[in-house]
Amino acid sequence: MLRAIVIILGIALAAAGGVIAYRGIFIEPSAAVIISERGVRELPNTFHVAEGIVLLILGAALAFMAALKKPGNSRWQF
Repeated sequence: MLRAIVIILGIALAAAGGVIAYRGIFIEPSAAVIISERGVRELPNTFHVAEGIVLLILGAALAFMAALKKPGNSRWQF
C-alpha cells in the first residue's frame, strides 16, 4: 500500500515539476530583456526552469525506484 502511495506521489511531483519548467520557459513573463544591436531578446526565468527540471527528475526517480523495489528483498534483513 505504501509503495503505491510513493509511486503516485513521485508521478505527481514529476508532473508538477514539468508544469513549472514549461511555464518558466514558455508562458510566464521573462526575467530579463536584452537589447542589443541585433534586436531585443527575452530570457526565461532561469530559477523557475531549474526548479521545475529538478522536481521533474526527483519525482521520476522516486516513482521509478518505488516501482522497482521488491518488498522483502533487502540486504539488511536478519
